[in-house]
Amino acid sequence: MLEELSKKQEKFSFAAFRNMKSIAKREMRSGLSFTSLWIVGFLAFTFIPMLATLFFSFIDLNITDGIFSAPKFVGFDNYAQLWKDPQAGVNPKFWFGSETPSSLIITIKFALIALPVGIFAPLLLALLMNNKYLKGQFIFRTLFYMPFIVPFIASVFLWGGMLNTETGWINRFLEFAGVPNESLPGWANDVNWVYPTYVIMGIWGVGNAMLIMLAGLQGVPTELYDAAKVDGASTWSTFWNITFPMISPVIFYNLVLNIVGLFQYFLVPLVVNNGTGRPGGATLFYNLYLYKTFFTFQNMSYGSTLAWFLFIVILIITVVLFSTAKYWVYYAGEAKS
Repeated sequence: MLEELSKKQEKFSFAAFRNMKSIAKREMRSGLSFTSLWIVGFLAFTFIPMLATLFFSFIDLNITDGIFSAPKFVGFDNYAQLWKDPQAGVNPKFWFGSETPSSLIITIKFALIALPVGIFAPLLLALLMNNKYLKGQFIFRTLFYMPFIVPFIASVFLWGGMLNTETGWINRFLEFAGVPNESLPGWANDVNWVYPTYVIMGIWGVGNAMLIMLAGLQGVPTELYDAAKVDGASTWSTFWNITFPMISPVIFYNLVLNIVGLFQYFLVPLVVNNGTGRPGGATLFYNLYLYKTFFTFQNMSYGSTLAWFLFIVILIITVVLFSTAKYWVYYAGEAKS
């Protein structure tokens, strides 16, 4: 009797396993059918071009040579040129003292200014929008988010017009307020003002990051705040010991996105300063130099080398960030080793 029952259980288990396997296959086929367009797009427009640029970085290829010319393999010569190029700034000896600042140092300098603003501005706005004593929260959230849905190029042109030193209404308002003409900001045409100008344009679109931060804040259990209130914790103590740890994954997410975006900073200097690097070469960001090398000078090989160096730098920084996250990013329910 026991042997017969055991055989039945074994047959049932095998049939259930076979049925589960067929279900898994159907689910996999359905999933692949839904994601097939994305997979084709990723392969055609991301993965294959990445492999092509990796190949280009080891040959001597110029658009003007023609598509049927035989590629000349040069090994690591393009990477050696990257080390010798003062405009790229890969070699530390070109970081200081040169008449024209290197594109890598320009990018890093701007990132040191823009990164704190890109993290703290949406966090402060989210804290304000999460305040239960603020009236009309939904209206303010909508107003802060609306600029994000404006096409980026349109918003850059909009700010370019507002910050125009001759016809922009911001300078006209400052002039009306009594600021002397010689003390008016030069905005994007002044070396001392161009980075603050770009940061101001970036703040215009922090609505999306604000909503992400707000979602993190609203996910903090209210019992923790109640317990802190009973214990007599101050506002700062409550934020540092409860709010910050609970939203640290969201802050980490925004931090990674901001760093990657800043190293790829390109569109604003291209539109506002026409990609010329003015004023004084202060806006020739690394990605802009890469673009000019690739499409203006039509040097495909060296442009690909610049792109792969940027990829390696971003990859290293991202790996470092993820390796340090365990010391300050808290995930609820995470097992501690």
